[in-house]
Amino acid sequence: MKRYKFQHKIFYAVSALLLLVAFSCQKEYLETPEMQDDALTITSSDTELVLTEVFAQNLLTFVWSTGTNQGTNSAISYKLIITKEGDNAIPLEYDLGKNVFSFSYEWGTLNNILLNTFGAEPGTPQIIQAKITATVATGSVAQQESASTVTVTPYNPVTTQLFIVGTATPSGDDIANAPEMTPSETGIFTYQGQLTPGTFKFPVNRDTCWCQDFYTRDPSDATRMIFNEGGSGDDLQWEITETGEYTIVADVLNLTLSIQFTLTPPFSEIWIVGDASPSGWNIDSPEAFTQSEEDPFIFTYEANLTPGNFKIFAGPLGDWCGEWYRPPINDQDLTSNEVEQNSGCDVDNKWLVTDENKGRYKIILNTRDNVIEFQLVTLYVIGDGGPNGWNIATPEPMIYEDGTYVFNGELGADNPTGEFKISKFKGDWCDGDWINAATPSQSLLNTDYIITHGCDGPDNKWKLGEGDAGTWEIRINLDEETMTITR
Repeated sequence: MKRYKFQHKIFYAVSALLLLVAFSCQKEYLETPEMQDDALTITSSDTELVLTEVFAQNLLTFVWSTGTNQGTNSAISYKLIITKEGDNAIPLEYDLGKNVFSFSYEWGTLNNILLNTFGAEPGTPQIIQAKITATVATGSVAQQESASTVTVTPYNPVTTQLFIVGTATPSGDDIANAPEMTPSETGIFTYQGQLTPGTFKFPVNRDTCWCQDFYTRDPSDATRMIFNEGGSGDDLQWEITETGEYTIVADVLNLTLSIQFTLTPPFSEIWIVGDASPSGWNIDSPEAFTQSEEDPFIFTYEANLTPGNFKIFAGPLGDWCGEWYRPPINDQDLTSNEVEQNSGCDVDNKWLVTDENKGRYKIILNTRDNVIEFQLVTLYVIGDGGPNGWNIATPEPMIYEDGTYVFNGELGADNPTGEFKISKFKGDWCDGDWINAATPSQSLLNTDYIITHGCDGPDNKWKLGEGDAGTWEIRINLDEETMTITR
């Protein structure tokens, strides 16, 4: 009896498994009540549609019912046919296969089909027909069809190229050589470059006929554009009043424009000239300032200034009556921040270096605001191996002697195996430049060094070894890039 029940359990389990397998293999062909008597119909998400490029990713969707297989348990395949109503245009056919009951067009794709396949005119409503056919796998059921129509108004796509032309641009009114703007996303074009006082507008190509399509200024709002097809309409342009670098972004989809002005430095190179400087009175090959990468209006120069005069040359090289930066009065000391930019030889004011204020200076010239700063460069031994400890706020300076910085004193008094580095500033740790050892924990016998900026590092230091504590002399000449450490 137990065996009989067990055999029945096996039979029922196997039967259930076979039934499940059969259902899995045949499920797309199985008859449903809807497939037995459902009439094939197709509808669309819109019956009237005005396309716009701003919403090019919106969808027009067609949806259809299953149709009927008349109880044959046979699968149904679908084909969608799109055509222009009342025309012999070649239809678009999509074999969609089984179990597909919708199909969508993005507005941008549909617009392209209307213009380039069906020959529709932008701005003119066009009726298109969508017909769905349902074919039952068995030949005993006739093919079914259903159709619906949609009235669609296409748009004229915006240009894929844009140029800038006009008296303010590098090519002037030479439209054949007008600079091409850089496209990014659809309808967005950017120009970055120099403009001079004058006007500009935007052609869509470099055709020399001024009767082409242009984007010009809206008469009531300079941040908006008007599309002048074929050069029609008022030829209003944007005006530039100041030479400089500009970033212009034109959005031809939304007809907006932004203009960003970036003032450019008046000079890309400047030099120091005078007997107080290493250049002497040489304007053919004087020593140059360094232009800041972060702010190109800032120029810096560092050197030993000796008794005498100097001024700052802006070129051209060799021309004594060229462009200069000079103080407002002659023999100006190094405490004033005032500076004037002028040209010619009529005014020839200079800065004066005396025995009292001679030394190594970092000169910072701001050509945007026309201000100048003279920072006396002083060196400090910083670290627990030196006399200042880790005091960066108020350390004792090294002595300056005709271009050489000298420390003469105790190393290792507080920590016989301490370490040190040398700062060119005082205040806070990231306020200026450092003279660091070339390698970490470097011996006092090795005087190789590197210059680091702020807290960028590497933060290498000299380290006292066993028996190094005592009196030492450190000498540094920054012009010659030499250093000695002597017991």
